Amino acid sequence: MTRAGQDAFWVLPAARAHLMGMNEMTQITPTYLTQLEVAELLRVPERTLEDWRLTHSGPPYSKLGRHVRYNIDDVIDWVREQRHG
Repeated sequence: MTRAGQDAFWVLPAARAHLMGMNEMTQITPTYLTQLEVAELLRVPERTLEDWRLTHSGPPYSKLGRHVRYNIDDVIDWVREQRHG
């Protein structure tokens, strides 16, 4: 399996695909982004995302151990909620 930040999709290994009821050519689009990827998407500094997390004013995020991840759908929904006018 490739890393999320390197490719646009993952191809499941045959053993995992079988367990999930899929074939080995099933493509899974990663839906979780790193802080850097969200900062680039929103065109804000990474530090802004850190500040938003501290003030609970930014997009929803998940903590996986010490790693912060953002669901792309949550980020897009949050951006739409910020629209004014």
